[in-house]
Amino acid sequence: MMIFKKAIPRRTFLRGVGATVALPLLDSMVPAFAATGDKAKPVQRLGFIYNPNGRIMEKWLPSINGAPTVHGKYSATTIESKIEFSPTLEPLAPFQDRLLVLSGLDIKAAFPRPGEAGGGHGRPCSAFLTGIHAKPGGAMGTSVDQLVARQLRKHTQLGSLELTLESPDILGKGDGAYSDAYTKTISWLTKMTPLPMEANPRAVFERLLGGSESTDPAVRSREIRRNRSILDSVTEEVNSLLTGFGPRDRTRLTEYLDSIRDIERRIQLAEEQVSRKLPEMERPAGMPATFSEHIKLMFDLEVLAFQGDLTRVTTMMLGPEQSDRIYREIGIADAHHQLSHHAGNVEWIEMIGKIDRLHSEMFAYYLEKLRSTPDGDGTLLDHSMIIYSSGLSSGMWHSHNDVPTLLAGGGAGRIKGGRHIRYPGLPLTNLHLTVMDIMGVPSEELTREETDATGKLEHLSI
Repeated sequence: MMIFKKAIPRRTFLRGVGATVALPLLDSMVPAFAATGDKAKPVQRLGFIYNPNGRIMEKWLPSINGAPTVHGKYSATTIESKIEFSPTLEPLAPFQDRLLVLSGLDIKAAFPRPGEAGGGHGRPCSAFLTGIHAKPGGAMGTSVDQLVARQLRKHTQLGSLELTLESPDILGKGDGAYSDAYTKTISWLTKMTPLPMEANPRAVFERLLGGSESTDPAVRSREIRRNRSILDSVTEEVNSLLTGFGPRDRTRLTEYLDSIRDIERRIQLAEEQVSRKLPEMERPAGMPATFSEHIKLMFDLEVLAFQGDLTRVTTMMLGPEQSDRIYREIGIADAHHQLSHHAGNVEWIEMIGKIDRLHSEMFAYYLEKLRSTPDGDGTLLDHSMIIYSSGLSSGMWHSHNDVPTLLAGGGAGRIKGGRHIRYPGLPLTNLHLTVMDIMGVPSEELTREETDATGKLEHLSI
């Protein structure tokens, strides 16, 4: 890293009417660390990405040392091998060195108890980040993302960011005796407080960059009209900063601001499309027209939040449990949840396989954005841990054993990638304990009696 005599504080913002733009980590900020006695150590980020309705596990699971991995069949010990990419995971092969495939992890808290009706989707979804058995109408517990956010929020503008790709407003479908609160979110602030997930890119963008002191919608509308772009209000500050920076900082800041402007342009385009007469389609008003457009925009917003250190904790649901999304963009006209109950129908299994692969392709897009974004002496991918998993393995059987799980990122030098690790039927919550330990966050709440955790996972960290 190049060190310049000019130093600016790490928490530096560009401020204008209706905007507060945080700067990414620049070379010119390093002397500021030294002056305050703080070390310029990498900032660690943590993200969770949730897939609904399970997976076709035969297309997901890699082989182990050339032998097929049988879903749900555990050895008595942990097995480790090089990743042999399956058809569903193939789009992720370019990130092999920053990827761990973790199989043999169960959501043990989701097993039904006598007298509990339904919940085949609600129990595993709500236990995904809590490790707690969901009782109909009963309390849960603080989820791991919020436990981490509680420790890190002192450093950032937002404690955490919770995103989804289907508007909670158009749901409302319960799961037997379980309300839709158990399937619409994976984040729980307290035992009785499920956090809503945001699907509207405009709302997320303004949460990250909108700095209005007024919550009056009319005031916000006037500000937006006055500033066609949020960046227009901070142009003067940007220009003054650029003249004082070294060439690498100028390039880095310019690319960062270009990303902001591109995201804003795409949001405006999506909003303009809403006012046009469009054919009937399965999407909420104001959202991008396709799944791919929507998820790329939301992933870009996550990268923006990490890059500006606006938050260090994110969660995203690709859809709620029992998602009925229709993926017309890849030629599928049937609802995802319906297809997941394929009963061995070869055609339906092929369609689910196409959906699974599309999700992997979109995850690869996100990883590439993280890998191509500089962060200190590395990249955002080097300094992040992203858990990509599901509440179910088989949607057909509502099975929550051996759930499909990936851990991507370098964990600021703590994670050794390029491996498939198969555990002997351990709780998924053990992975969360391990990640908290790597981040230096106390994990006592995940080890209390109510959770299914049994200890930390071996072999993850260096």
